[in-house]
Amino acid sequence: MGTTSKVTYNGGLRTTCVHLRSGNQFITDAPIDNNGKGEAFSPTDTVATGLASCMFTVMGIKAKGLEVDLTGAIAEVTKHMAADPRRISKIEITFTLPSDISDKHRKIFENTARTCPVQHSLHPDIERVIIFNWVQ
Repeated sequence: MGTTSKVTYNGGLRTTCVHLRSGNQFITDAPIDNNGKGEAFSPTDTVATGLASCMFTVMGIKAKGLEVDLTGAIAEVTKHMAADPRRISKIEITFTLPSDISDKHRKIFENTARTCPVQHSLHPDIERVIIFNWVQ
């Protein structure tokens, strides 16, 4: 397996991140509360957002096998920072999902989301508050 991505420091606390296989890219910017402009995702924003994205990815894989459509579901992510050392202290994710999913499938999706690879990769001191609203 080759290199995953290339990150270039652009100056001014901004980076450009390129996914080498696809060529897709995004920028990061330091947040306003840490000397930045806050004009893009911060690196810690990408970590918190990556958790929600990973949860959706594994739920989507499971949904395909169960022949359930989760298209249009939404996750709202709130990242909390702590100091000394500066770090992510808490990630809150609220999922809004289709209401026409059976209770059995809801439990499967919730368990699947809570066991995604990013969840297992984050430091155990990072508090996680995950809410599933089956109301869409």
